[in-house]
Amino acid sequence: MVTGLGAIMPIGNDFPTYWANLKAGVTGTRLITGFDTTNHEVKIAAEVLGFDPATVMDPKMARRMSRFIHLAMAAGKEAVADAGLDFEAMTQEQRDRVGVVVNTGGGGVEQIIDGTHVYDSKGPRFVSPFAVPALSGSMAACMLSMKYALSGPVITQVAACATSVIAFHDAMRLIQTGECDVVLTGGSEAPINTMGVAALSNMTALSKRNDSPETASRPFDATRDGFVLGEGAGVAIVESLAHARARGATPIAEVLGGALTADAFHISAPDPTGRGQTRAMTLALQHSGVAPDEIDYIVAHGTATGLNDSTETKAIKAAYGAHAYKVAISSPKSMIGHLVGAAGIASALAAIGAIRDQVIPPTANLHTLDPECDLDYVPLVARPAKVETAAINGFGFGGQNAVAVFRKVLE
Repeated sequence: MVTGLGAIMPIGNDFPTYWANLKAGVTGTRLITGFDTTNHEVKIAAEVLGFDPATVMDPKMARRMSRFIHLAMAAGKEAVADAGLDFEAMTQEQRDRVGVVVNTGGGGVEQIIDGTHVYDSKGPRFVSPFAVPALSGSMAACMLSMKYALSGPVITQVAACATSVIAFHDAMRLIQTGECDVVLTGGSEAPINTMGVAALSNMTALSKRNDSPETASRPFDATRDGFVLGEGAGVAIVESLAHARARGATPIAEVLGGALTADAFHISAPDPTGRGQTRAMTLALQHSGVAPDEIDYIVAHGTATGLNDSTETKAIKAAYGAHAYKVAISSPKSMIGHLVGAAGIASALAAIGAIRDQVIPPTANLHTLDPECDLDYVPLVARPAKVETAAINGFGFGGQNAVAVFRKVLE
């Protein structure tokens, strides 16, 4: 059961603001403020603005840690409060049964960039001794564990853009096997740096709409020219129904199941047949005990790259059959960009919000459908709808495919 939500995103520094802006179709793509883009071909990204990490962790420790850790701490703090969890009131034995699964794609990459600059300009003696823990992908989960003295399993999976969908698989298994009663579940990423933007630009993966940032991310649109890099974090509190009931918590949604597959095809491009993605969707439905026509909403991976959007469309058709033309589909990336390791949790928050409020957020900037993308992508405007069951897709570099299914809590 999901009992609490936290988010810090390019369109909102908490979950209520993120969700309200997502429904309103607000886009968070802007000119990059974090570094000088003079020599960069791509000058736009979806940044988190107005956030002070000292509000969520000790200022001295904040200076020693990476931005993806700061963002995870903010999302985790909100989720814990939203769920009404009081870890200080728990016994040690109870905290032994609380786990943390917070995933990332790259971790603290800026530590490598900054450390290399210090090394080259000042020498090895001046490189920070905190660089190694600060760049470690597992440190966001570890810091949350330490903040709340949680001594259950601490897990970080690195699976590119699929990784925070996988977080829900791990959380569900920890609870189903009886290892945990509660799991802090999500992902965090802060990839907007000189190297990340330059490398992805040179891959021709990024949109170059520098003159119109707010319209740059255009999933499924015929005029799309690449994705927008984004940053952010999200955490959901996942706990057993028995534990939630025992403490009087009100579940928001249920994690039904999911599946993982691999394309085994290419380091960055999806298999154009869509076979791996189709299998992930089909197996996720089977593992969740849900028929294709029971899915009311699909949160698409929807990156706004040519091959990814058409391949995902093809895979949805193969997995859902005739229902593919009836189910509502949308992509949060049209508003928040591609958050890489936090993309899956951003999608999960959209799915859970849709189930809670019975409204489907739109795909922004979708004006002209690509002929190969001919499904219902809820263009431009949110749609009130009956949403009892929703699926989220996450497809990462290297052919890593992950799908998770959520359902309205049955009375």
